[in-house]
Amino acid sequence: MIKKLFAKCCRTILLIVCKLVTGVQARWYSPPCDAVTIYYANHTSHLDGLVIWSSFPKKLRKLVHPVVAKDYWEKNSLKKFIAIEVFNSVLINRHTNTHENPLQPLIATLEKQQSLILFPEGTRGNGEQIVDFKSGLYHLAKQFPHIHFVPVYLNNLNRVLPKGSKLVVPIICSAIFGSAISPLHENETKADFLLRAKQALKDLI
Repeated sequence: MIKKLFAKCCRTILLIVCKLVTGVQARWYSPPCDAVTIYYANHTSHLDGLVIWSSFPKKLRKLVHPVVAKDYWEKNSLKKFIAIEVFNSVLINRHTNTHENPLQPLIATLEKQQSLILFPEGTRGNGEQIVDFKSGLYHLAKQFPHIHFVPVYLNNLNRVLPKGSKLVVPIICSAIFGSAISPLHENETKADFLLRAKQALKDLI
């Protein structure tokens, strides 16, 4: 009970700090809903997931889970507490062996009718360009043809907390939520789907 209350307090504090530091302005092409959705975004900062998550109405936050790297967020007890207890993140193993499906934690979450925040580039970029997507987004689209895939473009987060920096610089940021892309087309190749999903994100710039 105490642990849950402490996590709730941390969550509230981090949300307030996030909004103060980034002044995040969320813009939605379509109003947010409780349908099962994968929100996929460009990745330039450790604040990215928090900014997206904070942009949701309060009632939806408990239904949306950031996907984070297990090897990074389990480095120490504080990071693990923030990832799991505070934001109820889904941890993904980026270094699995051939017998493990790295997408299984994501699949399990979607099967529970919960949504995800995903960064398909696979790693943080410099904020100047969107690099090619990893294949995970395609495999999820293939296995879950009826869920929504919503692109989210994050602007200026790379300037607030640049890659490799520990210095936070207050700058106004924005999170642009596009309309859901159409489901995986019949006979659409992995390359074509990933290119289409990437273009939908680039169109928000």
